[in-house]
Amino acid sequence: MFNILLQSHSGSWAILVLLLVISYFAPKQKISLMIQRLFYLIMLGTGIGMLFILGFPLIYVLKGILAIVLIGVMEMIVGRRKRAESTKMLWIACIVLILVIISIGYNWI
Repeated sequence: MFNILLQSHSGSWAILVLLLVISYFAPKQKISLMIQRLFYLIMLGTGIGMLFILGFPLIYVLKGILAIVLIGVMEMIVGRRKRAESTKMLWIACIVLILVIISIGYNWI
């Protein structure tokens, strides 16, 4: 069961990053944003499932909190892009958060 959740979780992260890029460079269309939000739910659901199986270790709870912050940053990037506002600092925060979350997920930290 854990392996199914893990593969779904890591796959949803990869697709989520691709959908963010698509949503950023094609701000007029809405389907990629809706699919992106669906993958937020898949990512959160599989992550919470793995937390239950692992017994809520503190480092993975921190990873979950950072992932929720990352979702907020991704939504702000897309929203500001649609309003033609600057997104430079949000992209920096997004990349840093992705690197930290991946590092925790693959036990590099």
